[in-house]
Amino acid sequence: MSNGVTPPVVHDALQLIAESVVDLVGFGVAAIRVLREKDSVLETVAVAGDDDARSQLLGSRIAVQFTLDDIERADQWGMLRFVPSERFVAGDGEPVWIPEIDVAQGPDAWHPMDLLMAPFYDDGQLLGVLYMDVPDNGRRPDQATRDLLNKYAAQAGRAVLTEVARRRLEEQVRLATAARQIVRAVGSELSVERIMEVCQPAIAHGLDVAGLWIQTFDEDGEGRSAIYTGTDSDVVMPDELVHKSRDAAQLLWQAQETDVVANDRQPPAIITAEQQRLIVQFLDWLEVSSILFVPLGAGQECLGNLVLTRRGPDVEWTAIETSTALDIAHDLGRALLNARNFEREQQLVAELRELDTYRSRLISTVAHELKNPLTSILGHVEMLDAATGVPAPFQRSVAFIERGAVRMERVIEDMLTLAEVGDPTNALVAMPVDMGPLMADALDLVSLTVSRKRLAMIYEPPAQPVVALGDVSDLDRVCGNLISNAVKYTPEGRSITVTLAQRAGEVTLVVADEGLGISAKDQERLFEEFFRSTNPEAVAEPGTGLGLTIVHRIVARHGGRIEVASQLGKGTTFTVAIPAASTAA
Repeated sequence: MSNGVTPPVVHDALQLIAESVVDLVGFGVAAIRVLREKDSVLETVAVAGDDDARSQLLGSRIAVQFTLDDIERADQWGMLRFVPSERFVAGDGEPVWIPEIDVAQGPDAWHPMDLLMAPFYDDGQLLGVLYMDVPDNGRRPDQATRDLLNKYAAQAGRAVLTEVARRRLEEQVRLATAARQIVRAVGSELSVERIMEVCQPAIAHGLDVAGLWIQTFDEDGEGRSAIYTGTDSDVVMPDELVHKSRDAAQLLWQAQETDVVANDRQPPAIITAEQQRLIVQFLDWLEVSSILFVPLGAGQECLGNLVLTRRGPDVEWTAIETSTALDIAHDLGRALLNARNFEREQQLVAELRELDTYRSRLISTVAHELKNPLTSILGHVEMLDAATGVPAPFQRSVAFIERGAVRMERVIEDMLTLAEVGDPTNALVAMPVDMGPLMADALDLVSLTVSRKRLAMIYEPPAQPVVALGDVSDLDRVCGNLISNAVKYTPEGRSITVTLAQRAGEVTLVVADEGLGISAKDQERLFEEFFRSTNPEAVAEPGTGLGLTIVHRIVARHGGRIEVASQLGKGTTFTVAIPAASTAA
């Protein structure tokens, strides 16, 4: 049933995949859930096939643990997980839609309580799930249907990772803005009281906390410390907690880590069960649910700790929030050191301010580079999409936004692709792939650029099918990247020759251009991540420095090889060899 949450805007790519499962694979209903990290829940963002299911499920949320329990009970079919009705257990408060269907006869009959899903992970973390229900034939999927569903699941997995990455980027930008405000606010303050007063609003708003305080240590790290809240209220800690927080902060600063303490969590390794009990009692007195304990310091020296509090049930601290809090703690720690040193030795202030200025300039430069593409994507594009028309004076701004969006989309997509093809747990599902259509598609995509640059594209399709053994999406990327690179780096009026052949158990793809060429020194690093040529003409062309890295990893995971021969000013030839399907045993 629905949990009453207002349905969000459906992600187009995920909705398209859900509809494809319904239209092409033979299921009456498909739904996709995506992780909301802050709440540790999965949110339903796409539903296809049944209006009643859509109205009940879209926008609903389910605790991640419920889904993990389902996966634990399930049979594994490749990427798919199947929980038969006799093993299905609905969690308390779990949104469930049960179809009204007639159960067919036979052991393979689909039951309304059967559960078929494909979970998607990144570094072992569950990020999303594709659900399928109500098969057209009323039967549990056979092997052929499972194979087809696994292909759709792989596509859905990539889309889910993209969606989660987009949400993380939004969160990173929001928290980075808060961090910059804090840096600017505390940079010139010379007392702990003023530092706390000016940074508290930005921290509270940026990290969505109920309250916070800073605890500072004596210069020798001993004795009772001072606690600053930045408000009229006082935080009075028991003596045992005062001393324990000092020891804990020093250990965490050495490890560059934070810790969460809450009533429903196991105590961190740095405290005992009894100390956990005292802390929980202290939290109850403060009427807070959990604290994020963050060490403050500068260099090798721990100067205190920053404590952030939250109220309410099911409140989690995301990895992005804890990382940002630690970054803020570095800045606050330096500010505390500035204040302490100013009181002790005023002659050190100029040197410390110079260091602070350098730090601020560095952060500002990094923030500027991040802001340009991300603001275009996350801000202006949304605003322009909502507009009914863009006035003429803003046309240049529109063009800029479009360029920024395309650039960032390319970077994100390339990084996701690089992670996918380099993941050792992502096993290659090899099958016969006709390379001819892939080559035709790749050439078609660059045809407009070829015409505009007046390039001679020389390609004679092979008389017989050239069939490689591999993944069709991976091999499509190889063709597309090599041909688009050749077109990009070949000056106007010159030629590109493409050859596709099958011989001696191998499929060979050769792309030879009369382009800029690659120096011998650059060839040594050509397949490194983010490497860009030292040739100024090549650097002038836009790119992420990941295209050839992706090609290299795809070829390697297919058990093939890639070779490059090039001379500056004369052109480059890439040769890729992939096992042919006919060699499969």
